[in-house]
Amino acid sequence: MTTGYRPELIQRAFVDFISRRLHPFWSLTVPKLRLIARHALSDDLIALQFEPNYAFKQQAFSSNNSSGHRLNKGWHGGQHINVSVLLDGFYHQRNYSLVGLAQQSLWWHEDSDKKSNGNKDNFNNSLDEDSFHKNSFDKKPLAQIGTSTVTIAIKPQGLVSDYLSKRAALGTIFNSSLPSGEFTLAHSVLAQQASQISEPLPLISVSVPLLFIASGSGITPMLGLITQALQNGHPVTLLHYNRTTSYKSPLQDQWQQLANRYSTFIYHLINTGDPSTYLAGSRHLNVKTLIALKLPLMDTQIFACGSPALLASLYRACDEIDLPHGKQLRDHITIESFSAIESLDCMFSTIDKADKEAVTSEAKTIYLRGRQRQYNSSTTLLLGAESAGIRLSHGCRQGICQLCRCNKISGRVKNIQTGKISHDGYESIQTCINVPMTDVVLDI
Repeated sequence: MTTGYRPELIQRAFVDFISRRLHPFWSLTVPKLRLIARHALSDDLIALQFEPNYAFKQQAFSSNNSSGHRLNKGWHGGQHINVSVLLDGFYHQRNYSLVGLAQQSLWWHEDSDKKSNGNKDNFNNSLDEDSFHKNSFDKKPLAQIGTSTVTIAIKPQGLVSDYLSKRAALGTIFNSSLPSGEFTLAHSVLAQQASQISEPLPLISVSVPLLFIASGSGITPMLGLITQALQNGHPVTLLHYNRTTSYKSPLQDQWQQLANRYSTFIYHLINTGDPSTYLAGSRHLNVKTLIALKLPLMDTQIFACGSPALLASLYRACDEIDLPHGKQLRDHITIESFSAIESLDCMFSTIDKADKEAVTSEAKTIYLRGRQRQYNSSTTLLLGAESAGIRLSHGCRQGICQLCRCNKISGRVKNIQTGKISHDGYESIQTCINVPMTDVVLDI
């Protein structure tokens, strides 16, 4: 008898093989999403609502995440999914931030209960209405499906995003990753002490002030993050820069609802074309803007997501603010970026002289534990490996796509986008934007 053969069990792979041929949405192992609705959040931001299949729900809601922590009801605010789209015979993968929290109705579902089914203001009815009613699952009102769906928000620009927001028929099925990402409360500087604990979120119980800064569609991951932060008792301030003709949108309704519900929530919506909305008399983020918020910056944790220009201006402003005891405000920042903040040469300008000499004058040893190989590097971990003839997983090479992310076992590295130095221990890092400050061991 073949070793490992168990005739009393039907192998999951076999069941998966058969089920996928009966219906493309069925799978025990491959997470899939089915597009069921669209909804306008603002002038240029569209929410897409998906029904997850059995594999997605089982793996996302009932298993541990990549860092070994048990997921809190599906995902944390600020995380994202990777959606695979087939266009002209080629698969394209894109990361999209998740809107809201798992198993919690989104705010516009409550509004949909108050509107008649014939209300043409509902963006969902104006897009592909015929295909929407071809499938029985599409006939559920949004209020009923809200707690068992996955929602992302995108701008209708670019090849994949334009297809998803305009041309993909309701009912189309896509392969998906599970929720992931470290732009969360659990992985912020606030909860470093929770890295050794299996349930990090409950430990973030101290009412530390939080500042959320976003531009354009960078507001997307903030929707779940801010809700989660307010539920955990944090004072929250939101600063959103956007080029829009009007803030009278479902997105603004959400902020107002939160402000009515939580006295600790303050939001500032900056229309970059309307001087009456400017903070500290400037359309741009600068040191005067941060001071005008009147926050205890010494204790405030900052989450920022948006354009490279916004993030670069945030770091410049933080460098102009002196904190006591030699602390730096930039160490309080957690970012999510859509593209490279600066070129590599400019990134090194954020490293002080002593650190720059450590990076460029002496190569450090990088040991790949899984491959039992090592190489020397005085540049990024990825470039150093390639110079040594070692291939590592990568994608954009700019710190955006997350495909180069791996686990560091020991050693200290420095993020060349933010200037932040890691601790000497186990953590998840990106090889394309980190340089070694000491010898490093990677779990690769």
